Amino acid sequence: MLNVAIKAARAAGAIINRAALDVEAVRISQKQVNDFVTEIDHASEKVIIDTLLTAYPDHGILAEESGSTHGNPLADHIWIIDPLDGTTNFIHGFPVYCVSIALQVRGKVEQAVIYDPTRNDLFTATKGRGAFMNDRRLRVSKRIRLQECIISTGFPFRKGDNFNQYLRMMGDVMQRTAGLRRPGSAALDLAYVAAGFTDGFFETGLSPWDVAAGSLLVTEAGGLIGNFTGESDFLEQKECLAGAPRIYGQLVTILGKYSKFASAGDKAAVRTAVETLSRDRASDSGEPEAEVAADPADGTEPKDAPF
Repeated sequence: MLNVAIKAARAAGAIINRAALDVEAVRISQKQVNDFVTEIDHASEKVIIDTLLTAYPDHGILAEESGSTHGNPLADHIWIIDPLDGTTNFIHGFPVYCVSIALQVRGKVEQAVIYDPTRNDLFTATKGRGAFMNDRRLRVSKRIRLQECIISTGFPFRKGDNFNQYLRMMGDVMQRTAGLRRPGSAALDLAYVAAGFTDGFFETGLSPWDVAAGSLLVTEAGGLIGNFTGESDFLEQKECLAGAPRIYGQLVTILGKYSKFASAGDKAAVRTAVETLSRDRASDSGEPEAEVAADPADGTEPKDAPF
């Protein structure tokens, strides 16, 4: 099954690399604000699905662009696919994007492939058998002091994202680390944690196809992955935290209060801090105070993010 997934990922990568030679000719449409899809996403997804279902016609598919419309949605084996993670990078010619394919068996990710076509880097993992990059065994970083670590993240870009809360989170992390990075592809971010290129990763608003393959790479490389409070059942929760074990624990301590699963007291403290930040920013800029986007966990409707 892993070999079939590799075949599918390389076929998609070939499509992406051909298109990258003349990216300005690629047709682009917008799903929502700052969320783009191209004809290459669709072509890449089609070749992946065709390859997988030719080999395993009874398996199910969960793909970013076509959802569960292909295969058997009730199957024990579900392939979770992101045909081009980092589309915004791709359409700008910024060479940080990848193909991500995971196989979930009865709710557990058991196979993973992340393929970076610009560098021809192939990351693979099989549950219980380790994680690899181009046949080299991967281990997470050995660093144990957070102040020596590089942490990757994703910045808010969607309508309704709580921008001021992100500023608080990033400020808390940046002051305690050697640096914060925003490459723009969550799947590659997780692969890089598994490889030890970065020491940790956190982001909110992610979907299963963004993190499924990367989650297995991280755990098979000796790392930990979960939500901001450290719970491992995170795939559908739209918040993801990963890292080497000692670093993961330190990040949970910092970011746990920002989780939608945090205690009521922590949420109230965060809300107060974010409102203060919003007032300070408005005062510094001389503009009216921006409305803070509501926490969906509070049961309120999100307001427009104050970009």
